[in-house]
Amino acid sequence: MDVLPVSEILPGLYRAVLDAVADLEARGRRREAGEIRAEATSVYSRAWTPDAARRLRSLQSRADRTLQGRRGRYHTVIDAIGPPADLGRTTG
Repeated sequence: MDVLPVSEILPGLYRAVLDAVADLEARGRRREAGEIRAEATSVYSRAWTPDAARRLRSLQSRADRTLQGRRGRYHTVIDAIGPPADLGRTTG
């Protein structure tokens, strides 16, 4: 099995992290997006090692978990009990 060199893997991983950061920003999660972007930039600007690839994968996972896992209290309750009743609707 041929393994790609880190120099071929890192740019794609970095791009994936930046895409996830853009999703976070679009959903109003600017603080988390900024933290992840800063760390990813730091990793990417240093030596391109297998450890750097691992750290970028970890940052992408962190961004994905943030997007999926931490929703507002309202949405958590709605998921548990269902959507609110339409009080403007009358029964015949």
